[in-house]
Amino acid sequence: MKVVQINVTCGVGSTGKICLAVSRLLNGKGVENYILFSEEDSDYEYGIKYADKLSIKLQALKSRVLGNYGFNSKALTKKLIAKLEEIQPDIVHLHNLHGHGCNLEMLFGYFKEKNIKLYWTFHDCWAFTGYCPHFDMIGCNKWQIQCYDCPQKGAYSFFFDKSDKLYNKKKELFSDLDLTIITPSQWLKGLVEKSFLKDYEVRVINNGIDLDVFKPSESDFREAHGLKDEFLILGVAFNWDERKGIDVFSDLAGTLPKDCRIVLVGTNENTRKLLPSDVIAIDRTENQQQLAEIYSACDLFVNATREDTFPTVNIESLACGTPVLTFATGGSAEIIDSTCGMAVEKNNTDALKDAVLTIKESRPFTREACLKKSAEYRKDDKFKEYADIYFQ
Repeated sequence: MKVVQINVTCGVGSTGKICLAVSRLLNGKGVENYILFSEEDSDYEYGIKYADKLSIKLQALKSRVLGNYGFNSKALTKKLIAKLEEIQPDIVHLHNLHGHGCNLEMLFGYFKEKNIKLYWTFHDCWAFTGYCPHFDMIGCNKWQIQCYDCPQKGAYSFFFDKSDKLYNKKKELFSDLDLTIITPSQWLKGLVEKSFLKDYEVRVINNGIDLDVFKPSESDFREAHGLKDEFLILGVAFNWDERKGIDVFSDLAGTLPKDCRIVLVGTNENTRKLLPSDVIAIDRTENQQQLAEIYSACDLFVNATREDTFPTVNIESLACGTPVLTFATGGSAEIIDSTCGMAVEKNNTDALKDAVLTIKESRPFTREACLKKSAEYRKDDKFKEYADIYFQ
């Protein structure tokens, strides 16, 4: 058996790390496999990069000018297909395809011609919309019948709204395939089952994390920031904006009691300008051990995300023994149960604040309960589920 995974990255970012972990598990089973990717660099032995940075930038610009996101990159797709022809895989596992590294019409035409067995992990909703990977914040449900007059067109096209044409092209291309769809959350599975892809089998495989890294960790974090008995509320994101709820934390900081302090990780100069001076802002860190120490030092993790599929930051917090309070957004609330966290109605900031105060006063969640729940998301177990489906 030969398996090829196709993704934007290899070993970089959440999707790239999933690809790498699955590949290594397949190596352990003696399965020949490769990762074909288009962006960032990787020294992984079985990773094959088929695009260069300049080509990706040019295709991204072309996409914005022509408004045909996903249907450019013909030269790059020829290189991708040439690699597939060289490898002759029995199975192709698709991940994130919307990085300007492939032309969907050419790639899926090839899959149909060769009758290749496909698995496709949806990390968002892009496969069944005209343009957008997320539509929760704007409350758009056109994708259930027909995309048109896209309210988010400006994020994908300078001039033309081709959301209707792209939607119809995807609908045609993604039909009559030997395809199994994988989603990280029940929430996304439910959306797929309302889309034009509803006739395909959909399996749920949750994201996993490294519990050898994310675990209760001692540190001098409180001392270093002059904190002693304060109730610490943590938020973590890597692109802080309204979608991730930066405005929610700004409001909370101005209304919570003085013995509550907010810590935000993943900030930059621009986001710090939006925050009150008493918010502890920590720029993005790639040091996972440092992140585990911050999770462990805090009393409550708050995820005010307004669009999300299955946020691993929730799992990371639980694995460090810190309970989670989240908006009931996407698959975010699926990660917790009544022993280790709470979910409140999305955008209900009053309910979020009340929940913070309730948790602060009653301390209903124990470290042990958080750790027990996080054990369900051990990365090796989750990634093994990916590898196992190839042999069924």
